[in-house]
Amino acid sequence: MTDTGQTILVIEDEPQMRKFVRASLTSHGFQVLEAATMREGEALATTHGPHLILLDLGLPDGDGMTLVRRLREWSRVPILVVSARGREADKVDALDAGADDYLTKPFGAA
Repeated sequence: MTDTGQTILVIEDEPQMRKFVRASLTSHGFQVLEAATMREGEALATTHGPHLILLDLGLPDGDGMTLVRRLREWSRVPILVVSARGREADKVDALDAGADDYLTKPFGAA
């Protein structure tokens, strides 16, 4: 494993999904920050300046789409939405809000 020096913020409320994503990313040398709520994610994004944000839309304290808009007010960090919402309209809305890409759950680590 090589340390990439890159930090990825994972904002996901499901502990099993966070564990899977953390294991996949750390095995490739990324440093991982984790948040289970929109509030925690916004705080970590503000204080730690991650290189990438992986964002679930269905969070217990709000819709991740709101967080995309808030982050875009002050940051250009790439945001990859990772959501179970698979409708095309959801994808378009996320991209229009400022997300850089959209990945539908479930997905493989490869």
